[in-house]
Amino acid sequence: MTLSAAGLSRARCGSQTLHAEWTKLRTVASTGWLLLGTIALTVAVSATADAAATCPSGGCQADPAKLSLTGVQAGQAIVAVIAVLAVSGEYSTGMIRITLTAMPRRLTVLAAKATLVAGLVLAAGSVAVPASVLAGRLILPGHGFTLADGYPPLTSPPPLSSGDGPVLRAAIGSVLYLVLIALLSLGVATAVRESAVAIGLVLGLLYVFPVVTSVVGNQHWQRHLEQIGPMTAGLYIQATANLSSLPLTPWEGLGVLALWAAGALIIGALIFRFRDA
Repeated sequence: MTLSAAGLSRARCGSQTLHAEWTKLRTVASTGWLLLGTIALTVAVSATADAAATCPSGGCQADPAKLSLTGVQAGQAIVAVIAVLAVSGEYSTGMIRITLTAMPRRLTVLAAKATLVAGLVLAAGSVAVPASVLAGRLILPGHGFTLADGYPPLTSPPPLSSGDGPVLRAAIGSVLYLVLIALLSLGVATAVRESAVAIGLVLGLLYVFPVVTSVVGNQHWQRHLEQIGPMTAGLYIQATANLSSLPLTPWEGLGVLALWAAGALIIGALIFRFRDA
């Protein structure tokens, strides 16, 4: 009975903390606008990339699915901001002291934030990614990506049906990619607290590996950098062509990003647990 009562008490505390964090997130105007911005930017950049692409009648090496999901690389920046502000906003206003007074279990607070941020990004990604794929399906055939040239349609109506195979995997993986970016950003923000520093660290971590890889002349080191970079490895999930040439399989690449996110959350949780608010 005692154990059952303790478990019930923890569950109630977790539910109350989740509700409190949800109230804070939904009452901040920037949350909704940033989520809408994620969707708009992802779809707009993807459609622009589709419109700019051309494939001559002789064929080309482009991956239509990956091309149609180009906007994920832009949308992830806003996702990082959403996750960072979920933590750093409370430090900048001093509300974190009130939060921890009401709920002294710090890991419960962090778990509630992670759950809600992941859920919101999952919802936004579930709109942005299929819309980007649909934009590719509508735009790319007019730019040479036709069945006659060896490019089957990205999807058959309805968009992203179970028969789409690799495209469905790329789309689902892209949504998960955005969720993992959010969790990575949340962990970094929990560790450093300052919004500007956290956003800078996250974006630097994402984009520094591709930059360094491009200037490294040794192909062996290039391959290793691509395998460990959170963005380069994570985006392998979008590939639907020439998979044998990738340094990692699509799911292995997403797993690398998951390890980065888990590491950031663990470090952030340890610092949050033992540091003064």
